[in-house]
Amino acid sequence: MNVASKPETVETEIDGPLYESRRKIYPIAVHGTFRRIKWTLLIITLGIYYLLPFVRWDRGPNAPSQAVLVDLANGRFYFFFIEIWPQEIYYVTGLLILAALVLFLMNAVAGRLWCGYLCPQTVWTDLFQVIERMVEGDPRQRREKLKTASRAQRAFEAAAKHFLWIMVAWWTGGAWVLYFADAPTLTMQLLKGEGPAVAYLWIGILTFTTYVLAGHMREQVCTYMCPWPRIQAALTDEYALNVTYRYDRGEPRGSLKKTEALKREGLPAGDCVDCHQCVAACPTGVDIRLGSQLACIQCGLCIDACDTVMKKVGRPTALIAYDTEMNVERRSKGLAPITKILRARTVLYAALIAVIGGIMVYSLAARGTESVSVLHDRNPLFVQLSDGSIRNAYTMRIVNKQPMPRRFAVAVEGVPQARLEVAGGVSAVENGHPVIEVGPDQTYELRVLLSTHAKLPAEASLGITFSITDVAGGQTSTVFDHFKGP
Repeated sequence: MNVASKPETVETEIDGPLYESRRKIYPIAVHGTFRRIKWTLLIITLGIYYLLPFVRWDRGPNAPSQAVLVDLANGRFYFFFIEIWPQEIYYVTGLLILAALVLFLMNAVAGRLWCGYLCPQTVWTDLFQVIERMVEGDPRQRREKLKTASRAQRAFEAAAKHFLWIMVAWWTGGAWVLYFADAPTLTMQLLKGEGPAVAYLWIGILTFTTYVLAGHMREQVCTYMCPWPRIQAALTDEYALNVTYRYDRGEPRGSLKKTEALKREGLPAGDCVDCHQCVAACPTGVDIRLGSQLACIQCGLCIDACDTVMKKVGRPTALIAYDTEMNVERRSKGLAPITKILRARTVLYAALIAVIGGIMVYSLAARGTESVSVLHDRNPLFVQLSDGSIRNAYTMRIVNKQPMPRRFAVAVEGVPQARLEVAGGVSAVENGHPVIEVGPDQTYELRVLLSTHAKLPAEASLGITFSITDVAGGQTSTVFDHFKGP
């Protein structure tokens, strides 16, 4: 009888701390294609964010003239010529779905494009780093100042830097609240100290969060707080373009003198001169030569830094470039690289974006400027009156989406010998139908009583249709409900 031996216990000794303290990262300034792209997007995105509340859009009388406005008091969202009502919240849901699909498509095509170029954390951190370099100099100058500059000079520069950071953060919070009220009016109120308390509260909250996240936490937000780096790893594949160190060209790496000597002797030597400029330029402190990493935001600044060095030493650029895992593997086998943008997942994402976007555009274009809804009374469902007739009661809401008052004729179909009564709000009776006047861009609620003397089948539940018709323009909106009987 064989007895299995007890497995031997292996003890692992860990040399060093289990938690790595934060390393302060001061990326150097670089110049190149990707830096220019980032500058362009930074100017565009921040320009839109800060200035858009002041853009005007004429919607006619009785309507706000701010192009983009979230009017919480009246339950409206205005975006240029589009006006969204609370009952049309499904448009917001559709926009969120589209945003998610666009994010998935970007990831499938070229990795973390959002993180590297458009994420608010990236954009504001870039801006804060510009201010830091403008006031205190680049990392090398800062290290020299620690040895040569006086304590008073360093304190003055630090105070100036933090003051400018706070000013940017303050205007970031101030711009945010301008989307919820008329921007010029609210700006004057805030400057005079007459603004609403909730506006000052949110400016304070956003000033604090912007200052802390962009000025102090920076790469920690991307590495530890943001869930997207963990999610996107499950959505990518070997054909997605990512910032990649090309091992087949770069290895074995070494100093310029060492690699030149190896090449003269006919020994293998890579193009990487081990200058660490890619690491020095990285806003999250990643060494891209170690492969794909969670902290890498795919911003491309290491590409610019490496290309600059390659040009100086007379070697081909694109040692670091946007590339795919598939091509890295193919080159290691001596095969030619391939590009495959159109594949199942990218086509699916693009198709879903087109379909959902098309449905939303059609729905917006085809929607009416009026709507009606009814709610049947539940307790009781019906009442039998003393004259033998059966009466049902409903709460009706009429919505006028135009910036002018309108008159609507109320009618009902589906109940024989029906008698329609409206409790209050009737401005006139035309052709036997009560007429309700609804103010500009308003909702009007009224009680509707529907009764009949006709003999109904047992436990009747008749399908009925309520309609409202614009007396002047003829536009009609309908809603379906039921008439209940004993």
